[in-house]
Amino acid sequence: MSPLPDFLRPLVISGPSGVGKSTLLKRLFADYPDKFGFSVSHTTRAPRPGEEDGTHYYFVSKDNFRNLIDQKAFIEQAEFSGNNYGTSFMTVNEIAKAGRRCLLDIEAQGVRQVKATNLNPVYLFISPPTMQDLRSRLQGRGTETEASVQKRLAAALKEIEYAKEGAHDLVIVNDDIDRAYDLFRKVALGEKIEGDSLPPLDD
Repeated sequence: MSPLPDFLRPLVISGPSGVGKSTLLKRLFADYPDKFGFSVSHTTRAPRPGEEDGTHYYFVSKDNFRNLIDQKAFIEQAEFSGNNYGTSFMTVNEIAKAGRRCLLDIEAQGVRQVKATNLNPVYLFISPPTMQDLRSRLQGRGTETEASVQKRLAAALKEIEYAKEGAHDLVIVNDDIDRAYDLFRKVALGEKIEGDSLPPLDD
């Protein structure tokens, strides 16, 4: 069987919290409302202001999440800052059945798990230009305490270390949102691009 063209393979997007993944995804869905489907993850964390169940996440209890793990419902699942996150086979399959490319926003822990499945996605890493830039973005959200910023920065270092092992097919450095979006759009549409190199991230 010949491999699927890139456009039909799921696209796994990973990168540190605060790097701009949500902004890139919003622009893509606004420009191409009928081409893509976003895999809505399950989470045990509380909704943030403006987040809706079934649109941003499926918000479930810890007990419900454990039941889904027992049912082997997840392609990948991880714990971060005391909350659980998981990507279900159900959501990915529904998007594929609708003839759209499935986009998944997954952290490094999850990427390792996806690599153990037969999903065969394209792996894309979105990187900040520097750790100081990422810190500024996280602090600028206004939703993070200093302690949660530190946790997210520690997690970011681990994600970047994993990316430096060559875990992804492509890297895009979000140093300019318009430039990053242009590259991201091309990758999502299945076009071939020359990806970025990971910058040195020890400020």
